[in-house]
Amino acid sequence: MGLAMYCGMASAQHVTYKSFDHYNDKVVEFEKMRPVDSTDVVMLGNSITEFGGDWNKRVGGRHIRNRGIAGDDAMGIYHRLDQILPGKPRAVFLMVGINDISHDLKGEQVAELCIKVIDKIRRDAPQTKLYVQSILPINEDFNRWKTLEGKTDVVPAVNRRVKDHCQRYGIEYIDLFSKFVRHGTNDLRRELSVDGLHLSPQGYKQWAFVLKRYLRDCGAVR
Repeated sequence: MGLAMYCGMASAQHVTYKSFDHYNDKVVEFEKMRPVDSTDVVMLGNSITEFGGDWNKRVGGRHIRNRGIAGDDAMGIYHRLDQILPGKPRAVFLMVGINDISHDLKGEQVAELCIKVIDKIRRDAPQTKLYVQSILPINEDFNRWKTLEGKTDVVPAVNRRVKDHCQRYGIEYIDLFSKFVRHGTNDLRRELSVDGLHLSPQGYKQWAFVLKRYLRDCGAVR
């Protein structure tokens, strides 16, 4: 019986969706790790989440699993939820959308893709506490990310649509955006970023500060 249960958990981790090389490599890496279970809190997202490294050290927590993949988008996350949800994690902190914006989709299209991920988590793991984090602002003055040129104002538009959905269905929404923008603009504060998109050490410190309240609520931080 114990073996059957283990095999069931292992098979639940298998992801058939194939994307870019780093995505595929990370999915295989995650498959080799201890499966996510009900004691875990999962940080789920793209490079901004992945580059946070060990979130337990970052926030002084425990049982926090980093499931960020650099370059990932909404559909990539959607297709690898089978590595996460069968284990019934205590909580999932989701950040998704910036790479979809870089794919030149309209704001409403991006929001719908984000909502598709949100709804799958709610449907497949109703006992898991879901925290939806806003997309962080960008700063085009770095002139680093050509695929995000002219997209500064798309970010808050997507956030508004996703926030409305979360409020409608009683999902916890974490407004990080307002904590990262330069006052009076939609621009990411320069000192919080290394390239106009990814975060500096100070940026991660700011993020961790905001998250601690929510992580404390779900028992991941004392």
